[in-house]
Amino acid sequence: MEKITVQYLPEIAEYLNELTVLLFQKNYFSTLESSVSYIEKLIDFIDHKINLYPKRYTPEHLLELGSNYVFYRANPSTSWYVFFENFENQYLITYITNNHSEIINLL
Repeated sequence: MEKITVQYLPEIAEYLNELTVLLFQKNYFSTLESSVSYIEKLIDFIDHKINLYPKRYTPEHLLELGSNYVFYRANPSTSWYVFFENFENQYLITYITNNHSEIINLL
């Protein structure tokens, strides 16, 4: 398996940290540990499997999010869309959102 390098824009890393607490505070998870585990699974997918899924090209009107994207199905009701820039085996994560976001309707 080819080694990949994944980096996150600082605002994306901050978003994921804040999301962990937010999901717990909004009662999506009963414990903070469950919320942490949920986000860790998303990060694990990005860090280790982003290259294994077919990337899709971002439509021109959304290119500010990143040139490519993949999605990760976290559970039956939520899929995460991970936007990125890619050169060979290097990935820069530029935006993350889920299917509950209105922006996904623009894809």
